[in-house]
Parts: sequence; C-alpha cells; structure tokens
Amino acid sequence: MNVMRAQEISESPVMAHVTYDGTPIYIQHVDKQKHTARIYALDEPDNELEVSLDSLEES
Repeated sequence: MNVMRAQEISESPVMAHVTYDGTPIYIQHVDKQKHTARIYALDEPDNELEVSLDSLEES
C-alpha cells in the first residue's frame, strides 16, 4: 500500500477493508518517513503492531 492511501484511510471516518497477513486491521497512524503503519487487528485492539506499508492490502 502506498503512503498516501494509508494516510487517507487512517484519517477517514469510514472504515476501509484493509488486511495484514490476511487479518482485518485498523490503521492508527502512518509514519511517512519510515514507510510503516501502527495497526491493530479488529478482534485484538490491545495488540498494536508497527508494520511495513508494503505488508498491508486493501480489498
């Protein structure tokens, strides 16, 4: 996923269908310099991860 699209999704009030390793996730924050995002699985909101934007897929 590119940086601009990830940023749009994280700022949008509309929930986008994004997955990480096949798991539906929510994007909390995008770090443009590191090309990463802070995410959590929708069913595990207490388990935050920082992942590469390349590993995120929008369906």
